[in-house]
Amino acid sequence: MEHRVAYKIYYEDTDSLGVVYYANYLKYLERGRTEYVGAQGRPIQEWNRDGFYFVVYALSMKFKKPAGLGDLVEVVSSFALTSAYRGRFSQQIECRGETLVEAEVDIVCVDPRQQLREFPRLGPARTSP
Repeated sequence: MEHRVAYKIYYEDTDSLGVVYYANYLKYLERGRTEYVGAQGRPIQEWNRDGFYFVVYALSMKFKKPAGLGDLVEVVSSFALTSAYRGRFSQQIECRGETLVEAEVDIVCVDPRQQLREFPRLGPARTSP
């Protein structure tokens, strides 16, 4: 499943050249992942409350074109499990139909003691009969 969320670029997001400061793209990608999880029927804070924490293990990014002040960018996210303990988000940041940034973000699931645990099935919480 692909998920999209849009953000407006504000002055605080830009550098001295008037384009988005590169580190801010990491924030947009994080927001996109959080929104993706919530769109599966259960917000991230509920997963955390139940002892499931999703943390970044590795990432790679390619910067193709900058976003600028006032632009409306869309973060496009999709997710696939790559093992019982690791998943990969494929993400793009787009503006007016053009890809600005491509990212692959590997995440792992850990418990409150920061020990690896198997990924839960994303979706609404199951209720007992």
